Amino acid sequence: MPPRIAETPEDLASRDRLLSMSGLDFMQAMLRGEIAGPPIARTLNFALVDVGPGRAVFRGVPLFGVTNPMGAVHGGWYGAVLDSALGCACMTVVPKGSWYTTLEYKVNITRALPLGAEAECVASVQHAGRATAVAEAVLRGLADGKVYATGSTTCIILAHQAA
Repeated sequence: MPPRIAETPEDLASRDRLLSMSGLDFMQAMLRGEIAGPPIARTLNFALVDVGPGRAVFRGVPLFGVTNPMGAVHGGWYGAVLDSALGCACMTVVPKGSWYTTLEYKVNITRALPLGAEAECVASVQHAGRATAVAEAVLRGLADGKVYATGSTTCIILAHQAA
C-alpha cells in the first residue's frame, strides 16, 4: 500500500497510537500507508519514499505554487522538505513511549532548483542519545545529481509522562 496523506485531523495518528510503537515502527507504518502522512506533503508536492534505522528519504517536485515573487522556488520549499526528512530520520531512533520535536534546524541553499525538477532528500542521524538526536540531509536533483540544498537539525526526545 503506498503512503497516503491525511484528509482530516481525524486521519492523523492518535497520541496513544504513536506512543504504542517505536519511532521506526511508526515511520515504517506511514511508508506502508497504514498511518496517514501529513497534509503538507500534498500541499508542497513531496513524499516519504524510504525509511530505515536512522535514515529517511523524501522525493518531491517544486511546482509553480511554491515560487517566490521572482519566479524561483521559495526557500520555504527547501526548508519543508529538509525539515521533514531530518525529523523523520530522527523519529526512527525514538523509543516506544516517546516522541520528538525539533529544537532547531538549518538550511543551506546552494543553487536554484528548476521548477518541475524532481529532487531527492536523504537524511541520516549522526547522533542518537537519550535526550537528543542530530541529523544531516542533502537535497539533490534526481536528473543531474547536483546538490541544491543541505540541512541539519537537533531534535529533543521526550518521554511520555502519564497524567
